[in-house]
Amino acid sequence: MRHYFSALLLSAALLAPIAVKAADDEHRNSDERRYYDRTHKDYHQWNNTEDQNYRRYLQEQKREYRDFNKNPRRDQDNYWKWRHTHSDDDRR
Repeated sequence: MRHYFSALLLSAALLAPIAVKAADDEHRNSDERRYYDRTHKDYHQWNNTEDQNYRRYLQEQKREYRDFNKNPRRDQDNYWKWRHTHSDDDRR
């Protein structure tokens, strides 16, 4: 019985860092993306509200949806310029 307990304790000790890392990665990937706006020198938290605003921007620009972080820097900068002139209250 003592050997089983020792093996169980050793297994838990070896697996704990992996479980913590996986939980940390999952938390980081949820809504934790931040983008730096070079023009306005500020950071923007990417969340559901920002995603809705981005989709509204694309619709106004008559562009197809493309994941924001896959856009070229110029397109990202253009979005942030637009975003600074449109508040969350401007939604239609």
